[in-house]
Amino acid sequence: MSGHSKWASIKHKKAITDAKKGKAFTKIVKEISIAARMGGADTSGNPRLRKAIEDGKAANMPIENIKRAVMKGTGQLPGVIYEEITYEGYGPGGIAVLVETTTDSKNRTFSEIRNLFEKTGGNIGTAGCVAWMFEKRGSIQVEKPDINEDELMTFAIDSGAQDFQVSDAAYEVITAPEDFDAIKTKLLEKKYKINSSELTMIPKNEVKVGEDKAQKVINMMNAFEDHDDVKEVYSNFDISDAIFAKLDQ
Repeated sequence: MSGHSKWASIKHKKAITDAKKGKAFTKIVKEISIAARMGGADTSGNPRLRKAIEDGKAANMPIENIKRAVMKGTGQLPGVIYEEITYEGYGPGGIAVLVETTTDSKNRTFSEIRNLFEKTGGNIGTAGCVAWMFEKRGSIQVEKPDINEDELMTFAIDSGAQDFQVSDAAYEVITAPEDFDAIKTKLLEKKYKINSSELTMIPKNEVKVGEDKAQKVINMMNAFEDHDDVKEVYSNFDISDAIFAKLDQ
């Protein structure tokens, strides 16, 4: 099982916790505003906005908050203008790290992200230094209990999925970005329960991380995830199930 699949499951559990604390709201508001600014307020023609609003509802964000975020994005209400900036670098054990941010202050965010790299045992790099190691894909996590693995895999591949992976917590359907919405819709129509779904960056190759570096890698990923300006963080680490089990103890 890939490191990507493991981290996707961890992020889903963490997102639920953060949503209960209200921490997720800030990031979702930023994403809604940017999506509305870039693609307009009509969700039928703006899949990015549709996904952001779905995330807001899943986090129990009040509908009025969602509406205001959309109106700020389209300029109907005054609001902060956010930019999207991706930072690249390396982490413990030589892993590659991509950090996607949304910010209203490039200088502040760059300084803070650079400091996080350094404090967690890595270093920030130049644009393009690790981006080539990743491919944009759709990732759909399907709840595991009472589902026949072979049937789901066959249905997903027949529906156009590119890959199918299995973790302890869920099945993962990998799609091309342009097929993401259509395959997700087919899975829902078939009554499969989706834990999470997103457009993500999947590494072409992974770096195995031993027990001596594993906790440092997780600490780095969590530090980035906890930063208010960070939208997503991706890496190419691969930590074994046995090591993950020890870290959970």
